[in-house]
Amino acid sequence: MQAEKHPISTLHSSTAYALNSFHFGAPGTGKKVYIQAALHADEVPGMLVAQFLRRELLALEAAGKIRGEVVLVPAANPIGLAQAIHGAPFGRFDLSTGVNFNRAYKHVAQELKESLVGELGADADANVAAVRRHARASVASWQASTDADALKKILLGLAIDADIVLDLHCDNEAVLHIYTGTPLADAVAPLSALLGAHAVLLAREAGEEPFDEACSRLWWELAEHFGAAFPLPLSCLSTTVELRGEMDVGYALAQRDAEALIGFLAHAGVIDAAAPSLPAPLCQPTPLEGVEPILAPHAGVLVFLCELGQRVEAGTVLAEVTDPVSGVCTPLRCTVAGVFFARSAHRHVLRGMNVGKIAGATAFRSGKLLSQ
Repeated sequence: MQAEKHPISTLHSSTAYALNSFHFGAPGTGKKVYIQAALHADEVPGMLVAQFLRRELLALEAAGKIRGEVVLVPAANPIGLAQAIHGAPFGRFDLSTGVNFNRAYKHVAQELKESLVGELGADADANVAAVRRHARASVASWQASTDADALKKILLGLAIDADIVLDLHCDNEAVLHIYTGTPLADAVAPLSALLGAHAVLLAREAGEEPFDEACSRLWWELAEHFGAAFPLPLSCLSTTVELRGEMDVGYALAQRDAEALIGFLAHAGVIDAAAPSLPAPLCQPTPLEGVEPILAPHAGVLVFLCELGQRVEAGTVLAEVTDPVSGVCTPLRCTVAGVFFARSAHRHVLRGMNVGKIAGATAFRSGKLLSQ
């Protein structure tokens, strides 16, 4: 294992942040895998999973069983980890700018549509190598003006040329679910089955440039732009894995998730070990455009009547909100059938708050599809 420290802050900054990455295997000898945890720094489960992954990867490396390179970033957001408001961790947004740490990554495809002219040919492997070379150069040219942008540049630089990118997050309260690009639905199926995902949410473009899309979306956009004469296979399976809820932090869960991730790497040919048999999937992929957010119509006490992971029909009462002063009780109904996969951990809510999400099978939304 090689440990690397990447400075984030500039020489004359009032702070001194740095990112740590751990590298297993040998670059250039097989596929490259990039795994990071807690990009939203107050989402803790992935950091514990990363500890079990590190132990497994150390043992596999010692036994010579890693075919290629695995990069592990167990705490992807040292800036957010240092933030707190009145004693409460606050790692989703950069306090100095208000920007979400999982938004506004550089989308390199626009530059590559110009820089790759004359560089591609009929050899798919050579084309993939060219795209990765140009993508690394594009990220390296990103001029960061804040510590948060500098962090994003480092993370994207580590991941932009990877074959597999696993971004470990969690929701407020949730069952395990996965976000990925629509063209990657088949490739993500083994991961979904091994992790026991209750929802796999697909989008060609979710909006606002999240990290996983910065790594994967360029491949289908460039393939469509340059056409069949210049073959470009989808060469990065990038996903956001939501490891249940913020409070789902425990050794048994973390070990199980780490074992599932190692099993997936075996399926992908990165680990020289027998791949585990795939269990029956708990869900079929559905469009991110089919997710219905459930909003509170007024302030009050929130009581859920349905369980996470439950399949519901259109019109089902998921919860009730009771105004503690007037006593008015309002049922919250979904309008689509699907899986109740995430909900708010707050039990007093304000008008307009998103209190739950249903994964429906039919697309009906557009625009910015991710929660803030």
